[in-house]
Amino acid sequence: MKLALLQLDPTVGDFPANTRKLLDAYRRACSQGAELVVAPELFLCGYPPRDLLLRPDFVERNLQALAAVAKEVGTVPLCVGYVDRNPARPGKPLLNAAAFIEGGQVRHRVVKTLLPTYDVFDEDRYFEPAHAAVPIEFKGRKLALTICEDIWNDEDFWPQRLYRRDPVKELIAAGAELVVNLSASPWHRGKEKTRLEMLRKVARDEGVVIVQANAVGGNDELIFDGHSVAIDARGEVLTLAPGFREEIVVVDLDTQKSAPVEWPQDEELLFDALCLGVRDYVGKCGFKSVALGLSGGIDSALVATIAAHALGPDKVLGVALPSKFSSDHSLRDAEQLARNLGIRYEVIEIEPAVAAVNGQLAGIFSQQKADVTEENVQSRLRGLILMAISNKFGSLVLTTGNKSEMAVGYCTLYGDMCGALAVIADVFKTEVYALSRWINREREIIPASSITKAPSAELRPNQTDQDSLPPYDVLDAILRHYIVEEAGAEELVKKGFDPAVVRDVINKVTFSEYKRRQAAPGLKVSPRAFGVGRRIPVAQRFKSQTA
Repeated sequence: MKLALLQLDPTVGDFPANTRKLLDAYRRACSQGAELVVAPELFLCGYPPRDLLLRPDFVERNLQALAAVAKEVGTVPLCVGYVDRNPARPGKPLLNAAAFIEGGQVRHRVVKTLLPTYDVFDEDRYFEPAHAAVPIEFKGRKLALTICEDIWNDEDFWPQRLYRRDPVKELIAAGAELVVNLSASPWHRGKEKTRLEMLRKVARDEGVVIVQANAVGGNDELIFDGHSVAIDARGEVLTLAPGFREEIVVVDLDTQKSAPVEWPQDEELLFDALCLGVRDYVGKCGFKSVALGLSGGIDSALVATIAAHALGPDKVLGVALPSKFSSDHSLRDAEQLARNLGIRYEVIEIEPAVAAVNGQLAGIFSQQKADVTEENVQSRLRGLILMAISNKFGSLVLTTGNKSEMAVGYCTLYGDMCGALAVIADVFKTEVYALSRWINREREIIPASSITKAPSAELRPNQTDQDSLPPYDVLDAILRHYIVEEAGAEELVKKGFDPAVVRDVINKVTFSEYKRRQAAPGLKVSPRAFGVGRRIPVAQRFKSQTA
């Protein structure tokens, strides 16, 4: 059997565009000899639709799109994900469903069994699960039509399972010999390898062929990597689609030979993911260009590089906003970066505005010593200027803070946090350095001095980040254990970290929650990111003890 996997990038709620894209890809797959075509989970409405699912008109438009697609499908069947209404009560009103369309009609409707409700997922909020799994007959074969999470509960692969049922085993017990999985599996670092390893083990252990059509693209914080795959009954990879781009893959399940899998470097995967996230966020939100502050430091240099690669240098404006504390070398680095990238570069001095604001505050502050307040005035004036540029020219502002800074609050609310998208908010500072060195692997794009000099906000004389933070390799190690792995303070001390440093870092993380609650959406590239997948109360007094 020749089968096509449509690795496509949907836009949430854009039913006309999603329908056109699907039908165009379907026809191209048919022209390549496909006998069965598979598209991703909830493709017609886009994933994740979140509370748009609470709107009856949204659900109805999705069903209208399904009907329109069905009219155009001929003798070659198409499997596509959509939202169905649940006719049974009691139960949730909707179903996460897959349609098997053939000859202008929906011949079969299959419902997702396992509804993820962890991290960024909240499917149990909307959907009723399937209560039975039954194979579909097609060309003398029994197909197990499954939806994303349904294939993620193999008891031999996962040390701890989230669900009692295993839909794949149920379908195979009912005679299924080909597992077809419609997926919208979001990416984080290493996810592509874990997913493939899991699918290969299921195929090998169960002795079945597995094909998975995974979505690609960025939707808000989430990035979908694609890497759609076909695996034979021995667990060998027949074909693996490239990541982070749309692709139509046609594979002959009976004659195709296995192929070796070679992954790009981790830094390349991360860079491609961030570029895709920026490109789709900007485009799907209706913007044509972006602006960001260029400080001469490594974080803004990395974000500018990502933006220029994702959108094209002509769509990026870098703005240097120096104060009297800005060093000459920082301005030189910012200008050199802009020249290397070919982006537009402007310099707007903030010192007159700083003097004006400080003058206005002089009376009420007359009995107070200068402190972080005056430092933050500089940052907030920079945010004001960038937002004015955004208003005037319709450019979306990118923030440049990294995960280490966001974690401990080294960011100014209504200052450098101003913007619509936090590009590297899920990238630790040590990862920023690694990614920047990878970018410079062939030629210098990010100025070397931006990478080698001591990081500084340059809001007071001779300031460096390490004035009040441990070295970033130590800080990031603590943060990775505490935030990503949920380790407690006592456990961190047992790992060898200084108790006083652990207490200080955790206190900073806890205190800064109110800032992160007001931050721009950040692209998720780790298993545990700030934002929708991490729900910590702002008003709380829990303290993790170090002993």
